[in-house]
Order: sequence, then C-alpha cells, then structure tokens
Amino acid sequence: MIITVTGGKGGVGKSTTTLNLARELDGVAVDADLATSDLPRGRGPDIHDVLAGRAAPMDAVEWLGSVRVLSCGRTLEGARAAELEELPRTLDLLDRKYKHVVVDTPAGLARDVGVPVASADVVLLVTTPKKPALLNALQTRELALDLDTPVAAIALNRVGPDSDMPDRLEDEFGIPTTAIPESEAVAAAQETGAPVRQADPESEALARYTELARTIQECEQRGRGARNSVGNAGR
Repeated sequence: MIITVTGGKGGVGKSTTTLNLARELDGVAVDADLATSDLPRGRGPDIHDVLAGRAAPMDAVEWLGSVRVLSCGRTLEGARAAELEELPRTLDLLDRKYKHVVVDTPAGLARDVGVPVASADVVLLVTTPKKPALLNALQTRELALDLDTPVAAIALNRVGPDSDMPDRLEDEFGIPTTAIPESEAVAAAQETGAPVRQADPESEALARYTELARTIQECEQRGRGARNSVGNAGR
C-alpha cells in the first residue's frame, strides 16, 4: 500500500509523521521532497540517484536506526537530475517489495506534490490547528479527490489537551482524525532523526502514531473499493 503524506503547508510535521508512520507500519519511508528534504540522510545512493537512473530503488533503501528509508540527496545537481516521471514506477517497485510505502512530499500544490498523490493508494493529510495550515490541508484534500486518491486520515499536530478541533474535522469531513500533541518525546525524536518509539516508547505521542497506523491498516483491509468512499464525505 502506498500512503502519500501531504498537507500543503510547510512546517506542519509531514516528515516527522512519515518517519513515525513508516516505523509503526514496518514499511519504508520515501523522501520525495526532492529539493528541500527533511528525512534522515543515508550513506548510499538516494532517490535522486534512483530517479536519474543511476541506482535501483531497493539498492537505495537503508535501515536508519529502526526505520527503512529511501532518503534524498541534498545537492541542487542531484535534484535537477532527478526525473519526477520515474517516481510512480519507483513507488510501484517498492510497493511490491515492502508491505507499506510511506511517501513524504514537499509543501505546496505543484506537480511535485501531484505526482506522488496520484501514485498513492491513499493520502494522509497533515496539518496543525492554525487557520493557514487548515486551509492548505483542505486545498490538498481537493487535489487528492480531483486525482481520485482518497484521503484515509488526518494527522492533526500540536493540539492542545482541551481542543475540540479533531472532533470538528472528523464530523465535518468524515475523515478519521488523530490528534498528536506537541511533546518532549516528539522534540527529542526530531533532534536525533529517530521515530518516537525509539526515543520514548512510553509517550502519549507514540500511542497516537500507533492509532494513526491502525487507521491506515483498517482502510487497507476495506480494500481499494474505499477509493470511492473514503475521504469523499463533505465534498
């Protein structure tokens, strides 16, 4: 199953969510933010090399701590050499090898977001309770629906303990919404480039990432017939 993690707005926690979801699903995290990557950097070939035809996808997947990652290079030359048109084939090959492929995307709604969204089985929207982030997430939802890719869930980051925003989003759009609180566990994990399970296995944040993974698995169990129903409520 290919899960594309997106949301439109930068800085809302897409990369952190990608890494943690890949860990909880025992899948592979793919850094498809080809120009401004945030996932941990590997030591071997990366997605720039794969999309330029210099490496096979499976040869570029590395264990970084407790998570498999297809990382991204940091050079402008590498980004220019990468052929975005090769991304769907790359994700398909990974999908055959690994049970879950979790794809991190850049901010915005341009083609570098549209291609991974169109290539996915489902989309996971990531946002925060702030109005600009929510507006960007809703625009991204419309993009996903226009591309016939259902929105399986919303990860609502940096939520206060008394916020009713998760319930409001779920009621309005019919999309399962998981609230992930801002916490020391998440901050510690981000500093080391590790998933929360590795940084603090007793944290509330980990329980929420586990819940998010369970939502994705339930969507998967319903089968691809969900493409006609999941995430379409309220359109």
